[in-house]
Amino acid sequence: MDGQRRVARPLRRSRKGRWEARLTSLPARAAARGFAVLFLGASMIVGAADGGVFDYQGSPFKNFNGRLAAVVGMAAEDIRISGLMHHDPAVVLDHIGVRPGASLVGFNADEARILLESLDWVSDAEVRRTFPNSLEITLNERQPFAIWQKDGNYAVIDRNGVEMSGLNPLSLRQLPLVTGKGANVAVADYVNQMEAIPALMQKVQAAARVGERRWTLYLDNGVKIDLPEANMDAALHRVAELDAKQNILSKGIREIDLRTKDRIVIALAEAVDPKADDKTSQVQPR
Repeated sequence: MDGQRRVARPLRRSRKGRWEARLTSLPARAAARGFAVLFLGASMIVGAADGGVFDYQGSPFKNFNGRLAAVVGMAAEDIRISGLMHHDPAVVLDHIGVRPGASLVGFNADEARILLESLDWVSDAEVRRTFPNSLEITLNERQPFAIWQKDGNYAVIDRNGVEMSGLNPLSLRQLPLVTGKGANVAVADYVNQMEAIPALMQKVQAAARVGERRWTLYLDNGVKIDLPEANMDAALHRVAELDAKQNILSKGIREIDLRTKDRIVIALAEAVDPKADDKTSQVQPR
């Protein structure tokens, strides 16, 4: 037909009762195939960019997705993170796979929130996306409460005993140090009772949980205090009272044992009498 090749498909009767012929020109078919090839190639580049294949210096496709998204107004241009006290914002963005200026196509705010709340130092999180390119993240961090030593390692824990990775215990040396199995679970009650006796608390260097039942205190001057399983508060006040009246914690003693209800057993660091073999004396509580 006029020098142009056409391929005629069988005639068919339409629903409207008209005869129609589907004619497909060779140039149109070639154009469709070309578009499909271009689309496939672009998809491969996008996939490779997502996988970080082009993230090298000087790559022409570096941040390809971000630039492509910016053209259609879907790039992360305005990111606000609030609630951080001990962690870097970059850690938050890296965990949910977001980079400033990169694509937000396919970003799911609910999935990002779940990812953030899976972090052991996050209590709860809220993620809001305002189309097309704004992202607002609000976090509640767990508050460092104590340092827990277990198996030779140190970890920062919150009031409930949950470990908080990413925090350096050396930077939080002012926190109470507790050791032993179950110490992380019992630390809140221990600190509450110690805070009632600040003069004694400031002398405690570490507290060890024994048998998941009671505490042994280690003071900064080397004195050890064995607390009872029950009535710990009464035992602590007894020691504080003796120290206030007799300065007992500064008299060269090695250990104070309060595990027996009706008496206090004191082990001396040095024997008072060089000829004496017994270095243990008993103080009857008043």
